[in-house]
Amino acid sequence: MTDTPLSGRIALVTGASRGIGAATAIALGARGAHVVLTARTAGGLEEVEERIYEAGGSATIAPLDLTETDGVARLATAVSERWHALDILVLNAGMLGTLAAVPAIDMKEFATLMTLNVSAQAALIASFDPLLRHSDGGRVIGVTSSVGLAPRAYWGAYGASKAAFETLLASYGEEMRNITRIRTAIVDPGATRTKMRARAYPGEDPASVKPPETVAERIAELAVAGFDANTRIRVD
Repeated sequence: MTDTPLSGRIALVTGASRGIGAATAIALGARGAHVVLTARTAGGLEEVEERIYEAGGSATIAPLDLTETDGVARLATAVSERWHALDILVLNAGMLGTLAAVPAIDMKEFATLMTLNVSAQAALIASFDPLLRHSDGGRVIGVTSSVGLAPRAYWGAYGASKAAFETLLASYGEEMRNITRIRTAIVDPGATRTKMRARAYPGEDPASVKPPETVAERIAELAVAGFDANTRIRVD
């Protein structure tokens, strides 16, 4: 690799076994970052790790269900034992859940969705905050959805989780902006060719929407260039 602006940087990407998370991990690795890959599926993580190494980068896999009690804390401890700081945290993991009218929401599934899409994200921010503070320019980038800002029929559960996630991350950004070098950004990927998209729009031609690599390149560009506090972008 000849262009490695993130050389020496440590990045952690959640939901890194496929889709936007995998593509983002590969894009960060291509720019020189050592990428910690986490997701539930070890096989998928191993494939992404191999692609990063084949491109001349480096990565570490950390299979983990983010909804497990103390799972995030254990991950943070493992990372802190190996590295002094975390420079880039990409909060990409999430679940869609069942699209349904609000009165028909399955409350058990809703609890699981909020645990992953909101509570686990809060745990990630809290657990990695000390390592982000040790970076000379910590960056936290959260992947969201347009339904977090613009409510849509039958998307109430997922939209509510993304609205909560955006508020959580933006609040952290406001708290950090004047006392640390940590900056936060929210990325709305727009229509992207992922398994989640295919579930939500089963009749859609996958070729009619952009590949996850397009979103990943934008996220990687943000990580390299830096950004102002509480940046929000949409990738069209």
